[in-house]
Amino acid sequence: MNTFFFQAHFFKSAAKLKQLPACEDLVEVAFAGRSNSGKSSAINTLCNQKSLARTSKTPGRTQLINIFTLDEQRSLIDLPGYGFAKVAANIRQQWRGLLSDYIEQRECLKGVVMMMDCRHPLKPLDKQMLQWCTHLGLPVHVLLTKSDKLKKGPAKNTLLKVRQMLKKYDNVSVQLFSSLKKSGIDEAHQVLGEWFGLEDI
Repeated sequence: MNTFFFQAHFFKSAAKLKQLPACEDLVEVAFAGRSNSGKSSAINTLCNQKSLARTSKTPGRTQLINIFTLDEQRSLIDLPGYGFAKVAANIRQQWRGLLSDYIEQRECLKGVVMMMDCRHPLKPLDKQMLQWCTHLGLPVHVLLTKSDKLKKGPAKNTLLKVRQMLKKYDNVSVQLFSSLKKSGIDEAHQVLGEWFGLEDI
């Protein structure tokens, strides 16, 4: 377990790209996923904090880009969730625009951690996101969240099946993850550490 991530703290929220800090000397890793994928819980678990990212039983609560800084150079970015949010179409379109602007234009973005509920992986919007990141040359690490909802055998089968399906995408890795059981943290920390260049610290 890498305690470096435990020092994460909320920095600011942004409704537009221009409200983000300048990219000079910064390194960012973004967290993306469907509105009900357990994204906020995963961020809290990886940072060993209960309420760093706001969690809710109502999907779609993350409406802004939320920045959690780790040190002066490195930050975790919580992106608006996609799909299923029960909000007006114009607001949903606004979130989508914010998400796409960030993914396409943010020069200090080093990788995307994608959350998928392990019981419902690779939905059409997930595949769209994977294709998009691949097109932009961004590495993606998939967390199959809520793995505690499946027994060990089915969970492993899901992992193998998803891994096979992800072979058509460049630079994509996948693992099982459970915020409830706190499993998969070390593996996720290792990927984040490589993207952040933590071996240089």
